[in-house]
Amino acid sequence: MSDASGPSYFERHIFFCLNKRENGENCCADHGAQAGFERCKALVKAQGLAGPGKVRVNKAGCMDRCSAGPVAVVYPEAVWYTYVDAQDIDEIVESHLKNGRVVERLLTPPHLGR
Repeated sequence: MSDASGPSYFERHIFFCLNKRENGENCCADHGAQAGFERCKALVKAQGLAGPGKVRVNKAGCMDRCSAGPVAVVYPEAVWYTYVDAQDIDEIVESHLKNGRVVERLLTPPHLGR
C-alpha cells in the first residue's frame, strides 16, 4: 500500500485490544486477548512475516468494541475480527496477514460496540 508519501512502513498492522476493566464491565482481557496476541506475535515471527515492509503485531488499549471481544483489527484494510481460540488466530495469520484474504467467518458484526 502506498500514497503520496510513499510505501507504508508495514504492509499490515494488527492491533489486539488487551484492555482490562476493573468495574465488572465486559472487556477483552477477560476473554483470552493476551493469549491471542502472544500467539499471533509468535506465529508472525516464526513464519518470517514480521518486520519493515511486512507485518507488525501490536497491543492496544480499549478500542470500544467490548461487547464483541476479544477483538483485533488489521490495517490498512480496517478489518475487525472477533476470535475465540488458537485456531482462529492461526487462520487470521495464514489467510489475512500472510495471504491478504479476509477471514469472513471471524468478522466482528458491525453493530457490536461497547
